[in-house]
Amino acid sequence: MIRVEGDTLRLEGGLTMATAGALLAEGRSLAAAGDCVLDLSAVSAADSAALALIFDWLRCARAAGHQLKVRGLPAGLASLAALYGVDALLPLDA
Repeated sequence: MIRVEGDTLRLEGGLTMATAGALLAEGRSLAAAGDCVLDLSAVSAADSAALALIFDWLRCARAAGHQLKVRGLPAGLASLAALYGVDALLPLDA
């Protein structure tokens, strides 16, 4: 589920291959609408589909001339990003 709180897109629950598809279009639309922060601190489970979703939304935001930052990246997802060599590509919110 995506909860919109101002310019923050807060994802809650599982972000896995089983759930990512249902979030794709909504996240694309929100990412393209303006600068935003993707808050993953309430994500309970994540797999490689989560990374694919984040990078897809990042491309949509950039194509529309906006920025997307990532906050609250779960440790397991950070490890997966490092394993795939894409961790440096994640625009983490300081």
